[in-house]
Amino acid sequence: MIISSIGQGLLWSVLGLGIFMTYRILNFPDMTTEGSFPLGGAVCVTAIINGFSPVVATLLGVLAGMCAGLITGFLYTKGKIPVILSGILVMSALNSVMLFVMQSPNLSLLNQSNVLNFFTDMNLPPNFDTVFLGLSVVIVIIAILFFFFSTEFGQSYIATGDNENMAKSLGIKTDRMKITGLVLSNGVIALSGALIAQNDGYADVNKGIGVIVIGLSSIIIGEVLYGELTFFERLLAIVIGSIIYQLLILLIIRLGFDTTYLKLFSSIVLAICLLIPQFKEKLRLKTGFESEGEK
Repeated sequence: MIISSIGQGLLWSVLGLGIFMTYRILNFPDMTTEGSFPLGGAVCVTAIINGFSPVVATLLGVLAGMCAGLITGFLYTKGKIPVILSGILVMSALNSVMLFVMQSPNLSLLNQSNVLNFFTDMNLPPNFDTVFLGLSVVIVIIAILFFFFSTEFGQSYIATGDNENMAKSLGIKTDRMKITGLVLSNGVIALSGALIAQNDGYADVNKGIGVIVIGLSSIIIGEVLYGELTFFERLLAIVIGSIIYQLLILLIIRLGFDTTYLKLFSSIVLAICLLIPQFKEKLRLKTGFESEGEK
């Protein structure tokens, strides 16, 4: 079970890496996440059933997520619709898109090949195929993100999130950066959806409900554990945070709690992680005042 949770944590960390690009760098929450995640799975599973190879099907899922992000980006930057509302509009519309693509609320991959089959010939112990897949994808994604953000374009993207007015004064087209961020972010999120759908063996239109909480938990847990980090270390912290989150969920299940309420437990875990920095700050201030009083 622990190995399975680690594998799940690696796959879900891809979601956290995608959310990180908007939530932490551009400083806004993108609700498109809850639509692009299941969309990636829906398109991928449908493509596999219709004869596409798992790799091509996964890439089609990523492309679908990028299109969703592009629409949100245009609504936000060109339509001047608030980013949260833009994401909600696209998320709602994607529910109908997935029903159109799959022609049903869910679709099974029973007796169909998927990306995990590439590890079949390796004779791995149970659940290690998920770990190998997750680790391979995470390494590639982190390498791509690290390279992207080290380029001049990537630095302009970061500058847009840090200080939009200053970025504009430097000649950076901030609207283009926001659209780029939403496209890339939702592409990575859809990749996570496609991989998890293949790992679970099915796609479902309701799979996106609450996934933004899971992604944010990966980010926040990593930040709470490690504090000040370099950019590369922050990406690694998200992966570690995702694995810890899945292990916490496993612990909750092992303690005998009803799995029906997992989303409630997820929200509680995230809330606690968000409150920890506040408690630390209050404790630091209290300790500081007491030290000054003693002097």
